[in-house]
Amino acid sequence: MSAWHDGNPPPLTVSPLPEGPRSTHPPHVLVLYGSLRERSYSRLLAEEGARILAGLGAEVRFFDSTDLPLYGPGKDTHPKVVELRELSVWSEAHVWSCPEQHGTITGVFKNQIDWIPLSLGAVRPTQGRTLAVLQVSGGSQSFNVVNTLRILGRWMRMLTIPNQSSVPKAYDEFHPDGRMKDSEYRDRLVDVMEELYRFTWLTRDVREVLVDRYSERREAAAKAAPTPNADPLRPQDRIGKGL
Repeated sequence: MSAWHDGNPPPLTVSPLPEGPRSTHPPHVLVLYGSLRERSYSRLLAEEGARILAGLGAEVRFFDSTDLPLYGPGKDTHPKVVELRELSVWSEAHVWSCPEQHGTITGVFKNQIDWIPLSLGAVRPTQGRTLAVLQVSGGSQSFNVVNTLRILGRWMRMLTIPNQSSVPKAYDEFHPDGRMKDSEYRDRLVDVMEELYRFTWLTRDVREVLVDRYSERREAAAKAAPTPNADPLRPQDRIGKGL
């Protein structure tokens, strides 16, 4: 707990939502997927979602993680790392689509998230962005991946929408050309994309207020406050002054 020089922490306040004109440009949506297979069902599901979002009016961009280095020191300037971080800063919403592998997300997907820091200087590339989570499975329906993606979204300080999509036996749900078959699973995908679109419109202009934290305001105020009863004289200046 930070010490307060006057004995009092800053007052509890709730910042009002910003007033004024709202953004009118198409929502910016970044899509990440968790497989590098040639026929990747997580990518096909993400592409179907992207077509739905584009039909609603969103601008959608994909990140291809091929050649993205394994997360580690000294690689921040790698072109793929720079590309991923720039896309995240550009985005107002994310779609994360990942297959289930050994009961959880793939290393391919986690590596992408590891490369997106919580902050880049004064910019937070994910804070307040809306997020939709999707998963595909080779067997029966599971929610292990979407549950894990929700945990990641929370740690990245994102606004994860309530709805989600989990597609079992994904190999049966897509046509040879990659389009998703008409089914209850595609209907649910439409539900998720519509919800993401609406949440993004509603929150993108006020996201900094929505995720503003009292604890961080308190920490910043403590750092900015002067030290109490500070001796203005340096130790060397006190010599010869009888101090």
